[in-house]
Amino acid sequence: MTDTKPLLIELGTEELPVKALPGLAQAFFDGVIEALGKRGIAIERGDAKPLYTPRRLAVLLPGVAVEQPEQRSEVLGPYLNIALDADGQPTKALQGFAAKAGIDWTALERTTDNKGERFVHRAVKPGAQTAYLLPEIVREAIASMPIPKPMRWGGHDYAFARPVHWLVLLLGNEVVEADVLGVRSDRMSRGHRFEHDKPVWVGQPGDYIDALRGAHVLVDADERRARIVAEAEAVARQAGGSARISDDNLEQVVCLTEWPAAVLCSFDKAFLAVPQEALIETMEVNQKFFPVLDDNGRLTERFIGIANIQSQDVAEVRKGYERVIRPRFADARFFFDEDLKQGLASMNEGLKTVTYQAKLGTVADKVARVAALAETIAVQVGADPAQARRAAELGKADLQSRMVNEFPELQGIAGRHYALAAGEPKEIALAIDEAYQPRFAGDDIALSPLGKVLAIAERLDTLAGGFAAGLKPTGNKDPFALRRNALGLARTVIESGFNLNIQQLIDEAANNLPKSVQPHADRNTETLRTDLYDFILDRLRGYYADKDVPIQHFNAVAELRPASLYDFDTRIDAIGTFATLPEAEALAAANKRINNILKKAEDEIPPGVDRSLLNHPAESALAEAVEAAIGDTDEALHHHDYIRVLSRLALLRPQVDAFFDGVMVNVEDADVRSNRLALLKRLADRFRTVAAIEHLSA
Repeated sequence: MTDTKPLLIELGTEELPVKALPGLAQAFFDGVIEALGKRGIAIERGDAKPLYTPRRLAVLLPGVAVEQPEQRSEVLGPYLNIALDADGQPTKALQGFAAKAGIDWTALERTTDNKGERFVHRAVKPGAQTAYLLPEIVREAIASMPIPKPMRWGGHDYAFARPVHWLVLLLGNEVVEADVLGVRSDRMSRGHRFEHDKPVWVGQPGDYIDALRGAHVLVDADERRARIVAEAEAVARQAGGSARISDDNLEQVVCLTEWPAAVLCSFDKAFLAVPQEALIETMEVNQKFFPVLDDNGRLTERFIGIANIQSQDVAEVRKGYERVIRPRFADARFFFDEDLKQGLASMNEGLKTVTYQAKLGTVADKVARVAALAETIAVQVGADPAQARRAAELGKADLQSRMVNEFPELQGIAGRHYALAAGEPKEIALAIDEAYQPRFAGDDIALSPLGKVLAIAERLDTLAGGFAAGLKPTGNKDPFALRRNALGLARTVIESGFNLNIQQLIDEAANNLPKSVQPHADRNTETLRTDLYDFILDRLRGYYADKDVPIQHFNAVAELRPASLYDFDTRIDAIGTFATLPEAEALAAANKRINNILKKAEDEIPPGVDRSLLNHPAESALAEAVEAAIGDTDEALHHHDYIRVLSRLALLRPQVDAFFDGVMVNVEDADVRSNRLALLKRLADRFRTVAAIEHLSA
């Protein structure tokens, strides 16, 4: 077996871009693995993973073969009728091939393929030493990294994400000589910029993590993450609360620090009069601090900063964090107070001067359209239509607020606070906020009935307007976030259990649009409805894929294009249950066969089955069984109990099998043939009241 040695590659840099750092580290790691594999160098990967801090990218592999395996090559040459003349002597073609291979033509081997016998050059040479290949492997991995804006430094013609200052390249305990991005390889890493600003000797790759830990650098991002969480939670408990640690904020702090230390800080309690979402947004987005919440999830006057140093004077660090946050909070309080003075009604009036989209009018126009839709939807789902209209009429007012102008992420949230301050009912204020849910992937849908109504109405208008105005997404471009709106609409309808006719609502939304973009002919209205419904189905395809619903199940329901998305979901559940039955596969295959027969039928298929024309026991038995099944499933269909329908239809398998075993459909007698087609169509139609189950057949 080939000898292996541990491998360490560390690229030391200036501070790397925070948000790009994990991706750069993963790309560097993957690039090294791929470059080794491409050269046939065996790897013992173990639990190796990208290692990184703001100032370094590292790859640490427990075992790498010290040399390539033997390199075998085979190059095919000319066929004998071209390679040799009539006297058996080499032609110029063969001589040229042999010269290129560097051997005499008599040393060439022969092989045979389907065109005849030909010459071939086979060679075996020892594999190269891994140490010899490593410099190019590192350069290749760096070149493959996705760096959107490479930097140049000094007078060099090479570039990287940030200037490079050192390179550690060890195979076993030996330094591999290399020159990469103007830096010569060594075994000397660097410690913490402030706490250990000097070289760190790395004797062998296995010493790397501990050596850097001793120099106050936690090179393992998972270790830094765990320390940050543990320290933040500990100091929050000391303050009598709990740390709010969002994934995004935590990842950025991980990428900003090498030796994190939590510092408990506080701010003036008077700032708590400002909506807590604004204060939290400031702490997390602008300063990367962790807010401290009380037992009820409310913001307290404490927060946690993560220092990149174990300071000897924590009080000074604390004062710095508290000093930097105060003006931001003061701004937020000023914005909030000024917005309260302006009032919701005044903000709403200002929407008349704000263009939503050139073809779709002002934001005030959009608000009016959403209000009309919300009223319609509220009636259908049992919500208060007057409250739905009022909530929609106030739903965009906060776009004119100073708070949202400064913190766009607070759309709806700010509106809820201003609505409450204006004396609006809590249900209306909450709906203004919830209309934006889900705000991001994985977010919950609105919880209140009014919030759900507004969320649906808002997205319907956005989608209908976007499609009518020619703003349908192309490629990666989706300026009006129509894809996200379509998924949000579908999720809200399905997860709310609202049995709404989406196709009718699309028509209503289209009819509310400005005359300049309204579909005028029936054909255009139908085209808009079809295109938008298909667009929603595309989003649902991914939604169900994330839930591990097989694509065949999705296609079986999508082919029927149910007008209600909730009904669509109910059918998906039924197909999932049906597919587990032992009869499912055979019935799906039979249904596929039935549909093929019906598609090829040239006769006009009668609307019903004439029992007097049933002349075979198997077809009589199937006809009787089908009619019984139809009678048994009528009530279940009426109540959308699709599982019960398919479970009952599954009992038809013996009669279906017997029919296809003993009965020929395309007989000479036209009346008998048409009657048999009618029987099969009656069976297929009953299955299609739930789904096109033939999609379940391979």
